[in-house]
Amino acid sequence: MPPASGRLVCVIFLAVTVSITRLHDLPPDALADVLAESERTGHRFLSRLVEEWESGTNRFARHGEVLFAAVADGRVVGVCGLNADPYLPEPGVGRVRHLYVAAEYRRRGVGRQLVGAVVAAARDAFGVLRLRTESASAARFYEALGFQRCAGVPACTHTLKTAG
Repeated sequence: MPPASGRLVCVIFLAVTVSITRLHDLPPDALADVLAESERTGHRFLSRLVEEWESGTNRFARHGEVLFAAVADGRVVGVCGLNADPYLPEPGVGRVRHLYVAAEYRRRGVGRQLVGAVVAAARDAFGVLRLRTESASAARFYEALGFQRCAGVPACTHTLKTAG
C-alpha cells in the first residue's frame, strides 16, 4: 500500500563487485582517477596520502598498518588505510585514514567493504580504532558500521573497539 501522500517510493540498492586489495606499493597512476575526482570536490586528504607515500612519511608499513584499494573493472575506485594513531601515542590504538570512494561507486557497498577490511586487519594489532570526520553523512556511515561518537576528544570524532 502506498504511503498516505499517495506517492510510491522505490529505493534500489545497486551492489557492485569489487576486489579489496592490500597495497604494498603505490604506482604513481594507481590513484589518478580518484585523486583527480577528490581534488575537484575539495577533498585534499588523497593528495596528502600520495604526498606522504612519495616522501616516505607514511607508507602504512609499521606494525599493523595497511592500505587497501577497492578495484572494479581494472581501476581503483576507492581507498582506505589504517595507521597507528599519530595523535595518541598509546600502543594498541589505530586510526582509520583516507577513506574515499569514487562518486559513481558510493552507496553500493564499496566503503563498507573497505572499512570492513581495515577493521579485520586492525584486530591483530589494535584494540581500538579512532577517526575524525567533519562530514555529517560520513559520521552516519561510520555509526552504521558500529563506530561510536566521542565528544570532546582532540583529533577524534568516532571510536570502535576491535577486541574484547
